[in-house]
Order: sequence, then structure tokens, then C-alpha cells
Amino acid sequence: MGDRFGGWFPLALLAMVAGLTFWLDHVMQPPADARGERASGDPDYIVGGLAAVRMDEKGHVQHTLHAQKMTHYPDGDVTLLVEPRFVTYAEGRTPVTVTSRRARVSGNGENVYFEDAVRVTRAPYGNRSELVLETSYLHVIPDDNIAKTDRPVTIRDATAVVNATGLELNSETRVLRLDGRVKGIFDQRGPVNGR
Repeated sequence: MGDRFGGWFPLALLAMVAGLTFWLDHVMQPPADARGERASGDPDYIVGGLAAVRMDEKGHVQHTLHAQKMTHYPDGDVTLLVEPRFVTYAEGRTPVTVTSRRARVSGNGENVYFEDAVRVTRAPYGNRSELVLETSYLHVIPDDNIAKTDRPVTIRDATAVVNATGLELNSETRVLRLDGRVKGIFDQRGPVNGR
């Protein structure tokens, strides 16, 4: 199972978060003279219809980020995203998409919290079907290479469904730990019922 689910998820998720925090921390910061002029608790900038693309030195798309709205609050240095959709295109790998209803990014990108209807999708490739991870909350700590949740999680593809009450993924050690009551259905003959 570690090979089935762990191989694509650690690298893609953390690459995605690294790109997201890069944009939020370095690209979208307001000019220095605009800071400090706002009342406490007010945002210092709001972006509607956010669409951003990060490219490598050869001009290939690495990441795309879309959000209905992005709001940065200088108090606490928190950035909020509404309906974020982040896609990472790691070189030679299948695209991985992360969506949620909202996300919070702490100052300097130390923590990213995807909340409400979190869905991580690896597109199908070769003879592998689409792979989907769904939960209501996902906490990503990019500097520690950790993604975790203490909420129910479902991981599925065309031939398997795995449910757990939480997970922790360490991309450095490439260990995916499923917590609580873990249940799985595997059927190598074809699609699992309900798919």
C-alpha cells in the first residue's frame, strides 16, 4: 500500500505547498509604504479572481494557483484563500491538483491549512487510474516535510478504497501513516463498487 499511495503524494503535495507559499510570501506582498496604514484587524490587500503561474527557467509551467479571493491580514501575517485550486506539474510527473473551499497560510509559509472539502487528485497516467484523497482538513508543514490530518480521510482509485480517521505523511522518510480505524477494499479485477 505504501508504494501505491505514498509514492506520488509526498513529493507532489510538498512541491505544491512550496509553490503556494512562494507566491504568497514573495510575489503578493504589498509595497512597504502601504503597510502600517491600516486599522488593526483590517486586511492590507485583497485580490479577486487570483490566477498565478510559476514557470521554471526553461519556460515550463511548474505550478498554477487560482482562487476566487485572496486576503492578507498584517496582524498575525495570515493569508486567506477562497476556493483555492492549486496544480503542480512536476517535471516528468502526472499533474496533482489540490482544491478546498478555503485555505489559510501563516506568515512565511510555515503552516498551510486546507479546510472544507479538501481534495487532492493525481490525474490518471499509463495504466494507473485517477487517485483521490479526500478529507475536511489538511495541515501542511513544508519545512518539516509533513502533511497531516486528524479528521476522517478517504483515499481511492479505480481498484481500491481506503478509509482512516487521520493520517500523517512525511515526504522525507516517504512514510504514510494511517491512523485510527483503517478500512480498505482492494479489487484487482476492476473498479471497486461505488466508483
